[in-house]
Amino acid sequence: MDPELEAFIPLFPPANLNDPAVDRKNFADLATSVPQPDTSGMTVEDHLVPGEPDVPVRVYRPHEAQGALVWLHGGGWVMGTLDTEHPWAARLAEAAGVVVVSVGYRLAPENPFPAALDDSYAALAWTAEHAAEFGVDPARVAVGGHSAGGGLAAGVALRARDEQGPAIRFQLLNQPGLDDRQQSWSARTFTDTPWVNRAKVSSMWGHYLSGRTATQYAAPARATDLSGLPPAYVASAEFCPNRDENIEYALRLLQAGVSVELHQWPGTFHGSQAIITADVSQRQIAELGGVLRRALAD
Repeated sequence: MDPELEAFIPLFPPANLNDPAVDRKNFADLATSVPQPDTSGMTVEDHLVPGEPDVPVRVYRPHEAQGALVWLHGGGWVMGTLDTEHPWAARLAEAAGVVVVSVGYRLAPENPFPAALDDSYAALAWTAEHAAEFGVDPARVAVGGHSAGGGLAAGVALRARDEQGPAIRFQLLNQPGLDDRQQSWSARTFTDTPWVNRAKVSSMWGHYLSGRTATQYAAPARATDLSGLPPAYVASAEFCPNRDENIEYALRLLQAGVSVELHQWPGTFHGSQAIITADVSQRQIAELGGVLRRALAD
C-alpha cells in the first residue's frame, strides 16, 4: 500500500452500515474534516428537479465552462448528501472546467432501488433540458460518479440507451459498484481492506436491493449487451473489493465497441483519494478533471 495513504487508515471511522443513522453522521463528520475548496471562480446554486418527489441538486458553474457533468456521490447508496459531496463536486468542476450538477438522490434502506436511479435519471433529463441556461451545449453532457454513484452513472447510461433518453457524451466511473453477486477474486478476497471490504459491500447491496433481484440498471455488470454506450473512463483501486468487476466491465465495454480509458491505481484503497495530501490522490483528482475536460471539449 502507498505509505502516504497507509498512515491515515487509523483515522477512518468504522462504517459497517449496520446502523445507517450512525454511519451517516460519521460519514458527514469525515466529509467536513476535509479542507474546503475555493469556489470563488464559480457560481454555486441549489435547485430542485421536478419529480415524485422533487430531487435536490447543487450546480457548480465555473466561468466559461464547456459541457456539464451529472455527478452522483458515493456512500453505498446509504450515505451521502449534497453537503458531504460539496468538496469533491467543487474540485471536479474546477479541475475539469465543466458545470457539475451534484445530485442529492434518495438513500436506502428507506428508499431502495429504483429510487436513486430514478432520481439520477431525472437529474440527467433536467440537465440536458437546461444546459443552454448554464451556457453549455446539451450535446456535451456526461454522467459520472464514485463508488455507488459510479454504479448509478453506469445504470443511467444503460437506461438512457434503452429508453432513447438524453444523449450522454461520456461516462466517468470512479471505483464503481457494479455487481451485487460478489464473485470476483477481489470481492471474495478483500475481507479486511480499509474503509470498504466484503462485509460492507454485502450490506450496501442488501440495503439497496432490499431483497429484490438485481436488474442491469441496479447492477450494470449483469447487462448482457454493452454496445451503444457512451465512451468511458473507468478507475479502480488496487485494494478494493470492486477492483476486478471494474476492470472486467471496462474490458467488456471495449469488446462491445465502446472506447474506454482504464486506470488501475496501485497502492490505493477504495475512497483513499479523500486523503488529498497524498501525491497519488492529487494525481487521481487531476486525472479525473483532465479526462472530463478532454471528453467535453470542442
